[in-house]
Amino acid sequence: MSQQVDININQLFIDKFSDFEHQLNGQKTLPIHDLRKKALHKFKELGIPNSHEEYKYTNFKKALTKNFTFNQLFKSKNDSSSFGNDYIINELEGNVLVFINGQFSESDSHFKSDEIDIKPLANAYSENPDTIAQHFGNYSKNNEDSYALLNSTYCNNGVFAQIGKNKIVNTPIIIYYISDARADEAVSFPRNLIVAESGSESSIIEVYSTIGEKNSFSNAVTEIVVEENAILNYFKILNETEHVYHVGLTQASQKKNSTINAHSYTFGGGIIRNNLHIAQEDENCTTNMFGLYLLNGNSHIDNHTEVDHKRPNSYSNELYKGILDEKSTGVFNGKIFVRREAQKTNAFQSNKNILLTNDATINSKPQLEIWADDVKCSHGCTTGQMDEEALFYLRARGIDKDKARAMLLYAFSIDVLKNVTIEPLKKYLDHIIAQRFNQEEL
Repeated sequence: MSQQVDININQLFIDKFSDFEHQLNGQKTLPIHDLRKKALHKFKELGIPNSHEEYKYTNFKKALTKNFTFNQLFKSKNDSSSFGNDYIINELEGNVLVFINGQFSESDSHFKSDEIDIKPLANAYSENPDTIAQHFGNYSKNNEDSYALLNSTYCNNGVFAQIGKNKIVNTPIIIYYISDARADEAVSFPRNLIVAESGSESSIIEVYSTIGEKNSFSNAVTEIVVEENAILNYFKILNETEHVYHVGLTQASQKKNSTINAHSYTFGGGIIRNNLHIAQEDENCTTNMFGLYLLNGNSHIDNHTEVDHKRPNSYSNELYKGILDEKSTGVFNGKIFVRREAQKTNAFQSNKNILLTNDATINSKPQLEIWADDVKCSHGCTTGQMDEEALFYLRARGIDKDKARAMLLYAFSIDVLKNVTIEPLKKYLDHIIAQRFNQEEL
């Protein structure tokens, strides 16, 4: 790609900001708009990464230049009349918010809970100014990553949720982000702010899907604050087509004695980049991270995770698994930092991959950086093909080759799923995995 093309794609996003401002109406007078302008200023310095180490294997700039005109950047369609219920997870009940091309769809949403202050983020800018000022964009990765800065520049809506102190919320918050790419390319910048107050327990589920065959690009940021003694279960699910390009950052901050269980499931897409960064800001934090990616065709998935242990007596456990078929490609870069003050830390990380063809590839880079001396830490990765001995064992017992292969792949995948405690969600994910291996019943 020429330098001139590099300049043009960056300049396009910079020039579009004035058009975006004209559609904000009264929002231009709110403090949030000053944050947008600061993010734009920082983005002008950094630009979209090309050969940057963090995006070494995932060149979004090239993909965006090749596949998008961005003519529809601020012309969002909001019509779900012909969607049916294809994007809804059956039997999964809760506080539901639906966004179509980044626009809130009130007719498709239903949410009401005494334990949660929940609303479209566009409303929270004026109704919850103190919380917005305290948390919105105030975490390090939001100011270092070009795509997060781009999201901060152009975000207009998403979900604001504040779970009340000591509230146990049994019904999850379910956020559906739908790209309508039937008539034209779809572009959106979803933004979520989740604050779990002290002693609370809740679950957040983000589901991304696309309708139509045109290209779609979503640049999403979710900021999560888990306060003292709180427990938060977070799920991100992408079940996309080869026309979908998605880059997302989930940035979480944990306080004393808190727990976050973060789940990531990617079942396809053109180019997908998932950034998950969790900072343990105080003592006795627990962080669990589970990921599964099943790819085929020419799909590309890049999972970048980070756990930053800053204080003593904390724990983290990470398990990511991938199955790559045909010409798909994968990236896993998992970082664990143990700071000098974080004595008595236990941190474990594992990435396991199966390549089903000689054309499928995975680049795995587990990283462990330790400055403390009284810790228990380990990391590792494995990449291989099908276990021929296990396959032979099953075939020797009368199971045909395709069925035996499906059983082994299903068993490899389902190991991650056992950590899902919401039964309708677990059933939904189980069904997708079984379908992927052409086995409705295993």
